[in-house]
This record gives sequence, C-alpha cells and structure tokens, in this order.
Amino acid sequence: MIVYWLLSYFIGNFLTAWWIGKWKGVDLRKQRSGNLGARNAGAILGKSAFVLTFLGDAGKGALVVWIGFFFNFPIWTIAIAGLAVTVGHLFPFWLKYRGGKGIATFIGVTFWLTPDLFLAMLILFLAFIPWFKSATLSMLASFSGFIAMAIIIQVWPVVWPLFGAIIIIVIKHKSDIKESYKARFRPSSLQEK
Repeated sequence: MIVYWLLSYFIGNFLTAWWIGKWKGVDLRKQRSGNLGARNAGAILGKSAFVLTFLGDAGKGALVVWIGFFFNFPIWTIAIAGLAVTVGHLFPFWLKYRGGKGIATFIGVTFWLTPDLFLAMLILFLAFIPWFKSATLSMLASFSGFIAMAIIIQVWPVVWPLFGAIIIIVIKHKSDIKESYKARFRPSSLQEK
C-alpha cells in the first residue's frame, strides 16, 4: 500500500500545464499567477489549453482511483492515494514544490471514488455560482457540501483523507478567496485602492 501511495504522489507530479506550456514555448510559472493549473494555462494559452490541462489533471486523479479499484484496495486506502495524488500536484518535488492548486485533480479523484459526494459538490457549485459570481467562492460551498454529505451518509470514516486534500486546496487558494470575497461583498474597498 505504501508503494501505491508513493506512486500516487509521483503520478500527481505530472503537471499537464507545464508540459503544454513547454510544447507552446511558454513557462507558465512566469506568467500571471505562476500557477501550473488549468485556469492559468487557459488565461495565457487559450481555451484549448484550459480544457487539455483540466482533463489531464483530472485524469491523473481518476487513474489513481482506477489503480486502487483494479487491485481491490479498501476505500480508505484509495482515499489516501487521492490525497497523495493531490499533494503531488500541489507540491511536485521536481519543480521545487510549485505546482497547481489541485481542483481538477480532486475532481478526478472524487468523480470516480465517490460519485454521490461529487454530485453534491457539483450541485452546490452550480447553485451558488449565479449568486457569488465567483468560481472560487462557489468552490468553498461545494467543498462544504462534500463534507456535509460524507457525514450525513456516514462515509467519512473511509474518505477522511479527502477532507485533508480539501483543507490543503483551500489554503492554496487563500489569496484567491480574499480577492473574490472583496470583489463580491466589498466592491467599494477595491475602488478605494
């Protein structure tokens, strides 16, 4: 199992945005946010780069879950692998621990491992985005739905590692959350600056 978890971390180290940027001759670490994720790739290289990066990053999360199911590992073991692949994406050792922000990878993990919890996340995200007008703030609501549903249907004892992934992802989005909150709820404070 330790080998499986280490493999999951190394799979997470495959940064789709980095490879697409290299293919296009652009170092995305030096552009805009410097983040190696779908949003930054899309902002710099266009919609196709966004889609390819999202699918690649979600795909590695799904791959880790598939490996776990293939070897018939317990759900909690696969959930730890889900945490490991997300951490690998966030903190790739070969890029000095500067990776993406983990959303797409987490989506890939939850879509295949816990489709009911993924559905709860998706519904809340879609419900809140018209009001928040912010993907970042809607993400917080969707994560709350994931945790609440896991507790309600009593699967949290086996998916608790994914709670850890959520916490790390939220911490990585701290500055985005602050900016989005100010833009949505205190627009005048931005104008004063």
